[in-house]
Amino acid sequence: MNASLLAAQLLNGLAYGMLLFMIAAGLSIIYGFMNIVNLAHGTFFMLAAYAAYSLAGMKVNFWLAIPVAIVLIMIFSIAVEKLLLSFVYGKEHEQVLLTFGLLIIFADMVKWIWGASPRSLPIPPSLDFSITMGILDFPVYRLFVIAVGILVAVALWYFENRTRIGAIIRAGVDDRQMVSALGIHVGIVFTGVFAFGAGLAALSGILGGAILGVYPGMDTETLILSLVVIVIGGLGTWKGAFSGALLVGLLETMGQIWFPSLSMVLIFLCMTVILLVKPTGLFGKKVST
Repeated sequence: MNASLLAAQLLNGLAYGMLLFMIAAGLSIIYGFMNIVNLAHGTFFMLAAYAAYSLAGMKVNFWLAIPVAIVLIMIFSIAVEKLLLSFVYGKEHEQVLLTFGLLIIFADMVKWIWGASPRSLPIPPSLDFSITMGILDFPVYRLFVIAVGILVAVALWYFENRTRIGAIIRAGVDDRQMVSALGIHVGIVFTGVFAFGAGLAALSGILGGAILGVYPGMDTETLILSLVVIVIGGLGTWKGAFSGALLVGLLETMGQIWFPSLSMVLIFLCMTVILLVKPTGLFGKKVST
């Protein structure tokens, strides 16, 4: 492998890792604080990509489509949390069955509304070009995705360590009963955390749609890798999601070059080794129930 191809794959791995980070961070925070096993989290990723595709078809500017699609998905997630998930708090088996059922239902709805054919989400013209980086020409849009992922990580760090809401969420991950004892309305916080996590998945879906395409089944594919990311990084922490996503993204892209038929095997082998050494993941710790 020559140097330019290696550099390109490393950057591609970083871009893919940032997409996985954004969806996995939301899923990890939701589980860490709410103890909800949400197998429908990938649905938010997929629906956001299709929403952005529809908005693009209506000639809505890409930069406007991003916040519009995110808000739509957050509103949808609030409805899911209030009307369905709120009845199965603390019941993990019921949560798995319910969210798995939602995953199947919305996957079929996507096929019914948009069809089964893959779609293409156009890259905004302002980012639809490549720049020369030494011996490498690399798409600016993928560099943009990397930059957004890093900004999200910085924002999550600031939100967690420098804001009152972040302190409440951090405390809730450690001890939800303590948050209730302080007089904080846990139901409102639950809804906010769930919508925030869905918003991160939506952002990932919109940005990823222009790279990966928009197609039925993208929800389950991304969900599986997101769960792997969370297991590697540890539950309830964006730091774990960040480190796990980088590792999985690089293994996936580099594996496709060197061992195309074994790329997923490498990812699961890595996960197994990490769990043998540190069962809670790289940054994980036991979550209070």
